[in-house]
Amino acid sequence: MLQTLYDHFWWERLWLPVNLTWADLEDRDGRVYAKASDLYITLPLALLFLIIRYFFELYVATPLAALLNVKEKTRLRAPLNPTLEHFYLTSGKQPKQAEVELLSRQSGLSGRQVERWFRRRRNQDRPSLLKKFREASWRFTFYLIAFIAGMAVIVDKPWFYDMRKVWEGYPIQSVIPSQYWYYMIELSFYWSLLFSIASDVKRKDFKEQIIHHVATIILISFSWFANYVRAGTLIMALHDSSDYLLESAKMFNYAGWKNTCNNIFIVFAIVFIITRLVILPFWILHCTLVYPLELYPAFFGYYFFNFMMGVLQLLHIFWAYLILRMAHKFITGKLVEDERSDREETESSEGEEAAAGGGAKSRPLANGHPILNNNHRKND
Repeated sequence: MLQTLYDHFWWERLWLPVNLTWADLEDRDGRVYAKASDLYITLPLALLFLIIRYFFELYVATPLAALLNVKEKTRLRAPLNPTLEHFYLTSGKQPKQAEVELLSRQSGLSGRQVERWFRRRRNQDRPSLLKKFREASWRFTFYLIAFIAGMAVIVDKPWFYDMRKVWEGYPIQSVIPSQYWYYMIELSFYWSLLFSIASDVKRKDFKEQIIHHVATIILISFSWFANYVRAGTLIMALHDSSDYLLESAKMFNYAGWKNTCNNIFIVFAIVFIITRLVILPFWILHCTLVYPLELYPAFFGYYFFNFMMGVLQLLHIFWAYLILRMAHKFITGKLVEDERSDREETESSEGEEAAAGGGAKSRPLANGHPILNNNHRKND
């Protein structure tokens, strides 16, 4: 049964053009070709990435946060209350008015005190500023290195300048060690992101992030074993070109460097729009949709690859909408906040604000200007 499923899955007519078989992609005459078995190494490499990330955040990102004066906002903890805690864990984090009244009678607190307890309890569960900074630092470091390495891999290749050469000789195209390692490292990194997504900072586009990671892993894996390697290297470098800018903007945002953050964010928005909404659909997608049909009739792998590319493009459009909305707020003088993040909830009474150190005179400075609403939010 399993052998039958295996044979059907790897049927040549699914993944390769007509009249070609997997035997045509066997290593010969010193030429090495991409094989599905190469991808097994990405899982242990993903675990290695998680270990490296742990030590990076501990010994690099944390001292860097201290150097940039990343300070945690004082949070008032919710007092121990078994009745409210049980409701919070089992029924919901934001009780309705009728539930507040019921909980008020059960706990012996006023309705206002119940609402305040839930507000503080929700704030306790929100990720700390240091956690956000360390996560952004790790991603910034990887994306920057990956972008530089990716450009080094493709900048001297003829298909970087002439898209038609992406398909020259396809699929009988050998791979070189730099392409192999570029693929393995990128795929391993996205596996590590998928493994850690449950513990990473969660935002409103959590589901979209999962879809993005899964689609990326499928695309990288398929493009490797079906030998879409030339197109794959172009696509990965294109994505890395803007990601490190976003992560650096978040780092400065968490450090309270508001002006620097906003300037980097505008650069990121421009690069994102150009690469994801112009170059990707009108150059890369055109290359993967049109040029292959000049060589071979369409086959399942052709449709599958371009369908997954379409899924990524829809996600790019969704994120571009959020980015443009944030850019509009920035241009119109409003604070730029992460459209995908929950805001820190503040206490409503003056006494509690004073106790939390929320007075205007105690606010820190960012680039010489007082931080009026430093919620440390930035689009991711």
